[in-house]
Order: sequence, then structure tokens, then C-alpha cells
Amino acid sequence: MNPSDVAPMIIATTMMVVGGLALVLRGPIGRALAKRLEGHSPASDERVLDLEARIAELERDRDELHERVEFAERLLARTTEAARELR
Repeated sequence: MNPSDVAPMIIATTMMVVGGLALVLRGPIGRALAKRLEGHSPASDERVLDLEARIAELERDRDELHERVEFAERLLARTTEAARELR
């Protein structure tokens, strides 16, 4: 075999392999691999929903605490003003 004939054969073989892989990976096998790599599964979806619910609960608790702090600050300001008036 002539050495100048080897390079085109290698290039052609490489192109066929890459083209075949591209076709396979663009199909259902590729989509399944992508989902697996991304980590999408019913269990992870449930975990995300659980975490979102916990975050919402923490936000409600934070808002309630914020309201309580504001109330305490107003009450403290009133008592401080009343103490000043008594002096």
C-alpha cells in the first residue's frame, strides 16, 4: 500500500465514525444519555419540589418574624417616648 493512500483512508474513516456518532447521539439514545447526565429523574424532581416547599415555608417564617420585629420596635419606641415625656 502506498503511504500517500493511507491519509485519505484515515480521514474518510474518521469522518464516517464521527458522522455515525452524531446520528446516534441526536436520536433517542442521545436524548436518554443527556437526561441521565443532567440528572433528571422522578426522584430528583420530587426533591426539587420538596426544597421549593421548604423555601416557601422559610420565607413565610421570615415574613412573620419581620412583622414581629417591626411591632416590637414600634412598641419600644412608644415606651421610650412615654419615658421622655415623664421626665
